[in-house]
Amino acid sequence: MQALLDCIAQLTPPDHACRLFHGRGGRFPGCEHLTLDAYPPVLVLTSFKALEAQTLDAIDRALTQRYALLERALHWVFQQRQSGQPAHTQLMRGSVPEPHIVREGDARYRVRLLQGQNHGLFLDMAAGRQWVAQHIASHPRRAQGLRVLNLFAYSCAFSVVALQAGAREVVNIDMASGALATGRENHQLNGLSGARFLAHDIFSSWGKLKRMGPYDLVISDPPSYQKGSFVATKDYARLVRRLPELLTPDGHALLCLNAPELDSAFLRAQVQEHAPSLRLVQRLPNPPVFADVDEERSLKVLVYQKACDLVLDNAQKLL
Repeated sequence: MQALLDCIAQLTPPDHACRLFHGRGGRFPGCEHLTLDAYPPVLVLTSFKALEAQTLDAIDRALTQRYALLERALHWVFQQRQSGQPAHTQLMRGSVPEPHIVREGDARYRVRLLQGQNHGLFLDMAAGRQWVAQHIASHPRRAQGLRVLNLFAYSCAFSVVALQAGAREVVNIDMASGALATGRENHQLNGLSGARFLAHDIFSSWGKLKRMGPYDLVISDPPSYQKGSFVATKDYARLVRRLPELLTPDGHALLCLNAPELDSAFLRAQVQEHAPSLRLVQRLPNPPVFADVDEERSLKVLVYQKACDLVLDNAQKLL
């Protein structure tokens, strides 16, 4: 646990939402179960196994001493997650704002730290959101109005940055109506219009989504494993084969995979088999704080582009 205590001893409270310590990446022996996040003004310590009371007390002392030295008020929350059990969350010191609004870049998001396992903003996807913003802002057809489809939209953070960057319309779809309600809040917080919110099962809605398209960008950030919603080993193929008919001739797809047991080769193989008209452009690097001893176990975010028919014809002739 010393690496976490060293991080706390040097901590400068940030003004934006971010991860401060990523033990899950395996770079700090003995801390593989621990993460520390900032949702200003609150810190969130998460443990993926049971912590002894004396360990929690030592972390509390370290945080208290650091914030006293900085002459800052300390607000922190502890969440314990164990496989097969509900997450247990408790306020350790201070308070949590209500409503609790945090910033990332130029965007504002509503988060809920004391309700459930997920807080409303996935910090590891910061590079993905940055890519979407830059891609849309620099797109040669931006002035004509770009359309985006956001699959598994959750609280619609991708939609917020897309519209801020100049997208004309974003269609957000997710089975969880509560998450989409937070998505609506996020759009209101940022003064945005042009978003649609569909509380539907994606796999039952392809016809509707196709009629609403085509899209210049399709974003797919599914849960790694959620029974009844998405299981990557069987459902990514079902999703990928639909992408070509949803995209404009040179449209892009941002495909995300956050299952440690599946590497990027798995996702590339799904695309190659089920959507050969898509070509890999790049894999986005994760934020540095999320560095992992094995990057194939970390978040995978791949950018694809639909090749135009002429390019495909030429490629087939070469073969």
